[in-house]
Amino acid sequence: MAQVQTECVLVVPTELFHRLGHFQGFSTEVDRYLGQLFEPQHTSYRPRHEVEEDPSFKQVIPYVIFRYRDPQGRTLAFQYTRGKGQGEGRLHSKQSIGIGGHISLDDTSTRENDHATTAYAEGVRRELAEEVTIGTAYVEQLAGLINDDESEVGKVHLGVVHIFDVESPDVHPLEADIIEAGFRPIEDILADTSRFETWSQICLYALFGQA
Repeated sequence: MAQVQTECVLVVPTELFHRLGHFQGFSTEVDRYLGQLFEPQHTSYRPRHEVEEDPSFKQVIPYVIFRYRDPQGRTLAFQYTRGKGQGEGRLHSKQSIGIGGHISLDDTSTRENDHATTAYAEGVRRELAEEVTIGTAYVEQLAGLINDDESEVGKVHLGVVHIFDVESPDVHPLEADIIEAGFRPIEDILADTSRFETWSQICLYALFGQA
């Protein structure tokens, strides 16, 4: 019988995250955390099915937000609804403004002692290539980190928020389970965030509005 391949994902110790400075919600202090969290002695790749239920580790997840300013000066964000085929079952049918996913052992190079930042960058590139087409120029920035220990999903994940400022709203889904997708004015999104997943709500309030 053929063996089913186990997906191994990038994790960091929750205890180290707490030592560096635990926070709930959003933090703009990216350098304070990632520099040490990504040190080789702190990172590992563990079976995803194990760490999904183990809050002693945080799975590091890139969360890319596409932002567009139209000719009228309005700010719009790419948003979509998660279909039932997306990996994290606890988020199905939720709306989201973030594109991303797990960093896999497959994202590492063949070089010995490959640094986690290299694998992370490759994982971001791969996730975007799998999930969306980007037909426009953009400027990228690291905006912050998300931690949400108030939900079962959040307890085992740490989000790294990237903002892609696009020149035109030419971003489209590739996956069938990224549905009802498109750019939408931020003021319209903020008017009702109840259907958005918690990470999106945290980002919306921290980056675009008030809680």
